[in-house]
Amino acid sequence: MKEVVEFFKRDDWPSFFATLLLAFVLIRFVFFPLLSLVTGTSLPLVIVESCSMYHDRRGFDNVFKSTLYAENNISIEDTKDWTFPDGFSKGDVIFVVGPKNVKVGDVIIFEAGSRHPLIHRVIRAGETFSTKGDNYKTNYLQLPSEKEINKSQVIGKAVFRIPLIGWIKLIFFEPFRPPEQRGFCS
Repeated sequence: MKEVVEFFKRDDWPSFFATLLLAFVLIRFVFFPLLSLVTGTSLPLVIVESCSMYHDRRGFDNVFKSTLYAENNISIEDTKDWTFPDGFSKGDVIFVVGPKNVKVGDVIIFEAGSRHPLIHRVIRAGETFSTKGDNYKTNYLQLPSEKEINKSQVIGKAVFRIPLIGWIKLIFFEPFRPPEQRGFCS
């Protein structure tokens, strides 16, 4: 055991790569499985990859330009108790828990038949859910996959965010995205 410790203390390339490999193994096969067990969801941490939940600091005023809120009997006053009143920005890391007690105004992560799960706000809750992204410019209407979300499709509910730290990963993928989807939200 002493030899292993001495190996990791060395200042050379083999020790560096072994440390990286060990860190990867511990994070992938110990940290994330334990975090999944504790949070009750298969995706306890997610990185926001789009601007669909972005809106400015004025709150929900611009978000409510969409008629979907009125159609679902949601008023601007109802938003006072909603989580994430400032939405999300691309690159935010979201901490997720199991999908218990989901209500209107919560932000859920769900399988929508696309490459990645969607992160949108619940605008109707019942036997199924209906969601909409907060960004009124890109999400004025709903996607077809947002209209009837079964409870089995819901991965979890967002509980807090760490702003912009996800850019550590996203920066490697941004050059491969279409030009209109690159960069920060505005």
